[in-house]
Amino acid sequence: MNADKVLDAKGLACPMPIVKTKKAINELESGQVLEVLATDKGAKNDLTAWAKSGGHELIDYKEENDVFTFWIKKG
Repeated sequence: MNADKVLDAKGLACPMPIVKTKKAINELESGQVLEVLATDKGAKNDLTAWAKSGGHELIDYKEENDVFTFWIKKG
């Protein structure tokens, strides 16, 4: 999947992946896609809830080698 911006939040503990994701998505235009890489196990629930509450769309996510990758479309 093609992303307009990639955020590497690997190694960061909650709430930093959310804080950095919020900052990064604010730099995008509506409809653009942010790819977030995280290793925090709580990131899946946190980013899913954050995207929904912020009017964004979690397009997809995958877990590979203990790294979670999320694609979030800005609302």
